[in-house]
Amino acid sequence: MTRRLKDAGYRGEQWQQRKAPHIKPVNDYVDEISTPDLWVPYVAPIHGGIDARVLSLLRDPGPATQRETGSGFISIENDDPTAERQCNRFESVGLSAYDILPWNAYPWYVNRSPKAAELEAGVDTILEMLRLAPAVQVVLLQGGDALRSWRRVLRRTPNLAKDLTVIPTYHPGRQSLWHKDPAERVRRIDHQTDAYQQVAEALA
Repeated sequence: MTRRLKDAGYRGEQWQQRKAPHIKPVNDYVDEISTPDLWVPYVAPIHGGIDARVLSLLRDPGPATQRETGSGFISIENDDPTAERQCNRFESVGLSAYDILPWNAYPWYVNRSPKAAELEAGVDTILEMLRLAPAVQVVLLQGGDALRSWRRVLRRTPNLAKDLTVIPTYHPGRQSLWHKDPAERVRRIDHQTDAYQQVAEALA
């Protein structure tokens, strides 16, 4: 089911559970790195947190994560097309939200492409997510910024990838999947479909 966080009652339930045991270490870390000027949304407790098997990296938190006008969470259940596409893709290959730990190359809310220094700052947070979630087997890199961020991670810790399956693909947003050439649009969508299938196969 998609876009459940648009429902106020469901949002309230998720908010009450934001420090549930499986997600508390992740959201405690969110509290640690958030500041009044650089805010980080919580990870919704529908996700697996420390039990997750997939670290899904995108670029940065989008408007649907804002507390005032959105859900206050990073989640594939957010009320936006990018989250909806991810939710449908994961469900189509038999994976649930609990299998996933969503995160961003730059986890602070800026709603723009991160600069090089910001991607570098995000490296520590990615490494912390992997430390907090030792069950992660697959890293899904969705989009160019996620891939560039991962390259920075590997420069910092070259041996990290030997224990992980790393799968790059396009960002699930409309802009990344669109192209003026219809054949290229199909190719990008097929690439994304195949990437999600690879995630499921790596966990089988």
